[in-house]
Amino acid sequence: MKFKILTAAAAALLLAACSSTPEQSSATDGSSTTGTSTTNSATANTVTPGTLQDFVQNVGDRVFFSYDRYDLTPEAQATLQKQAAWLKSYPQATVVVEGHCDERGTREYNLALGERRAASVANYLVALGIDANRIQTISYGKERPAVDGHDETAWAQNRRGVTVPNVQ
Repeated sequence: MKFKILTAAAAALLLAACSSTPEQSSATDGSSTTGTSTTNSATANTVTPGTLQDFVQNVGDRVFFSYDRYDLTPEAQATLQKQAAWLKSYPQATVVVEGHCDERGTREYNLALGERRAASVANYLVALGIDANRIQTISYGKERPAVDGHDETAWAQNRRGVTVPNVQ
């Protein structure tokens, strides 16, 4: 009888020790929690500096325009300043600046407006010290919408200039 009680107590202690050991080590050590959040942060920040993904996620690859306009808003200028800083950090990178429009207007008119938008972005980058030889422009007019739709929300997303870096 004593043997059964002793065996049951030993089994209970063994189970208690097994179940509490990982919790104690993670709770008292703190490194497991930190390691987990570091791992999560590391997963979220696995972008390699100098890549297209780095440019898109950390700098911002596009600016937006008002209806039938190609002048840069203060928000657009702030984004382009970040782009210029990134391009100065990676002097081997060249870029293509795409000009886009919403679906309103003729094809010809939107191609011309898209070209003015791309030129506006390119000129601003040049004014910030980026060599003009590193920048090409192209207009897609209304041919490549970012968002499908026929309302102001969709149109606002489609009136844009997109800077696409070419990094080797």
